[in-house]
Order: sequence, then structure tokens, then C-alpha cells
Amino acid sequence: MVTVEDVRRVVRDLPRSSEHLIADRVKFRVGTIVYVAFSRDETTMGFTYPKEERDALITAQPATFHLPRESDLRFNWVQAWLSALDHDQMTELIRDAWRMVVPKKVWSAHLRT
Repeated sequence: MVTVEDVRRVVRDLPRSSEHLIADRVKFRVGTIVYVAFSRDETTMGFTYPKEERDALITAQPATFHLPRESDLRFNWVQAWLSALDHDQMTELIRDAWRMVVPKKVWSAHLRT
């Protein structure tokens, strides 16, 4: 099972990322854009994900991924149950979410290192 601490270890190496506690929820941002957020009980992780690919992800792995609440459907966002994620999958999802919110020059420079 993935934990918030596991995510922190991945995020700490991502340029421009910062952690915030907002309304008792851990969130990771680049500037003002949230790209990862946890439920208050830390059982669910929401993250930036392309809207046009969201349904395919959920259909392929319904035991792991689910839609966000209705008011968040307009955003590039999907959610996952932490108990169903493995570390490698979480790492890939976090890095991809981060890449969606930083300038290309930032992520391309980071990937070269």
C-alpha cells in the first residue's frame, strides 16, 4: 500500500513542488496549481490526469481508479485508492501529474539529470 510518506519521497525531488495542508488535507502544488491531493483519511489520492484519457484508465483498472466528485469532473483529475496502488505505479502517476503543471523546460531539464 502506498502512503503519503511514499509520495513525499517522490515529490521532494521534483522542482517547484511544495506541500501544503489545506482544510486538513495534504496537497502538493506547483505555484497555485494542485497536482496531487489526499483525502482527509489518506485512503484516496487525487491527481492531475488528462480528461480525455480518464475513462480508459478507470475502465482498465476499476479496482484502483475512480472519478472525482461531480464538481471536479471539469478538471484534469482522477482518483485512486492508495491500498490498490503499488510504488512504481504511484511514482509514474505523480511524475506525469507534475509534468502536466510545470513548464516544459523545467521537466525536460529534470529528466536529463
